[in-house]
Amino acid sequence: MQDKKHPFQVLTPDFIMDAVESQGFRCDCRILALNSYENRVYQIGIEEERPLIAKFYRPARWSDQQIIEEHEFSLELAGHELSVVAPWRNAAGASLFFHHDFRFALYPQQGGHAPEFDNLDNLLILGRMLGRIHCIGAVKAFRQRPALDSFSFGHESVALVREEFIPPEYRESYTALTSQLLEKIDTIISAAGALRQIRTHGDCHSGNILWRDNAPHFVDFDDARMAPAVQDLWMMLSGDRQRQMAQLEALLEGYNEFYDFDPAELRLIEVLRSLRMLHYSAWLARRWEDPVFPLTFPWFNSVRYWGEQILELREQLAALEEPPLELP
Repeated sequence: MQDKKHPFQVLTPDFIMDAVESQGFRCDCRILALNSYENRVYQIGIEEERPLIAKFYRPARWSDQQIIEEHEFSLELAGHELSVVAPWRNAAGASLFFHHDFRFALYPQQGGHAPEFDNLDNLLILGRMLGRIHCIGAVKAFRQRPALDSFSFGHESVALVREEFIPPEYRESYTALTSQLLEKIDTIISAAGALRQIRTHGDCHSGNILWRDNAPHFVDFDDARMAPAVQDLWMMLSGDRQRQMAQLEALLEGYNEFYDFDPAELRLIEVLRSLRMLHYSAWLARRWEDPVFPLTFPWFNSVRYWGEQILELREQLAALEEPPLELP
């Protein structure tokens, strides 16, 4: 029986160029696939102009309204002269376009490299930028996009893995361990009380920040959602406790120039790290039918992977028992 064709397999060079040219551009036939797995992203050569970045959205992940709300947020930030790469809009003001069964957006090309999070001067600059982003993000809430919570990132992720992907020899230990982990996560979140939720980038890892001319340029707001402000800060911290304290101090020195950070959110750092770990495994599981995923992540769904994953989750459970980072 022939395998069912995945929707992204229709994204041939001709299809991609036809989509871009439907918005009035003339492609020069140069197409470079960029590293993106959730969506498909390409650098497209444009005749007598700078290349464009075309993002084709994964079907059925976000609604049209949710994508437009993400675009509106990044355009709002760009309107305040913040260094974010916002989508191109046509003469009618539209930023989300349609070509056959696909939705896509076009972005200006932005050069740069990943920032050095170990550089405290860089973190000071990043803190200032995030403070400005959050000052605007706090003005109003998303109406269409979801919030980051333990149910969708934690409980649902664990249920999917436990029922469909965990090897039988690890199912019992995974179930027991994740039950303890989720209980601890929910306890910490409950004890933290009603922390303020704002519009965030949602996925501030080094791959989504382009550093150029001593300044950060934030890209890919695809995971933007309502969350505590610390969601956009914790992924920049690494190393031992002393090193993380120095990094946090540099970040918040810049951040607090523009937006007041709530120290109570520091208790959520290991909670958010735990939820990201659980969600990542479930994300791979949900996308396993996409042919790119088995090729790119061949180690996933192996007995070895789940053995190592359980060890990492045990370490994370221990980390949740440690006192949170403190402000100097």
